[in-house]
Amino acid sequence: MGTVTLRALSALLHYPDKDLRAAVPEIRRALLLERVVGEKQMLRLEPLLFRLSGGDLIALQEHYVELFDRGRTHSLHLFEHVHGESRDRGQAMVDLRDRYVAAGLDPASNELPDYLPLFLEYCSTLPKEEALAELSEPGAIIAMLADRLDARGTDYAGLLAVLRDLSGGQSVPPEAMIVVEDPDDLDALDAAWEEEQITFGAMAPSAPDAAPACPQAQSMVSRILDPLHANQPSRSL
Repeated sequence: MGTVTLRALSALLHYPDKDLRAAVPEIRRALLLERVVGEKQMLRLEPLLFRLSGGDLIALQEHYVELFDRGRTHSLHLFEHVHGESRDRGQAMVDLRDRYVAAGLDPASNELPDYLPLFLEYCSTLPKEEALAELSEPGAIIAMLADRLDARGTDYAGLLAVLRDLSGGQSVPPEAMIVVEDPDDLDALDAAWEEEQITFGAMAPSAPDAAPACPQAQSMVSRILDPLHANQPSRSL
């Protein structure tokens, strides 16, 4: 598993800002050079890469927030789809954070450990076989997200489809996942998110209407492109 590829895909899943927009050509080049993502998979990514590289940035940001932050159907928090609000979710996050720490990583982020871009960063630090094994664990969730985003008709569907291929994920029966009902009005939405607040050590989930925190976005892009890191993964997320 290419460490540059996983970091690049992680970066593309973050909230789109000017730094990410400026880095799109280099991200595309890095993906092509490492050749983990095949030609057909690159074609799946191109609509998103094209959209990120030009057009109305505000509209793109609004689309991202609407898609990933104002409902649970497409949540990038993996355990949301299998544990819902049960106590099992909290324990699963503790266990996942322990993996990060055992790998010598410091998940210093405003996001919970089950945030998919953060998980991809973790996988990018592992040897190929370990990375494949780790990535396969949420493969069914990733496949489900790919299906849901495809049904939504968003360019992010291509990105999740590529992650589905890399993880070996298979579509799963709907009954295997938590049934998600996204509120239609803002008052109901606020109430739903207020009920699900979870404190996890020093980390807490971002507010649903706030731009997803991405203070490390530029440094992540730098690490993707820095040849010094291409064969020696960083040890912090």
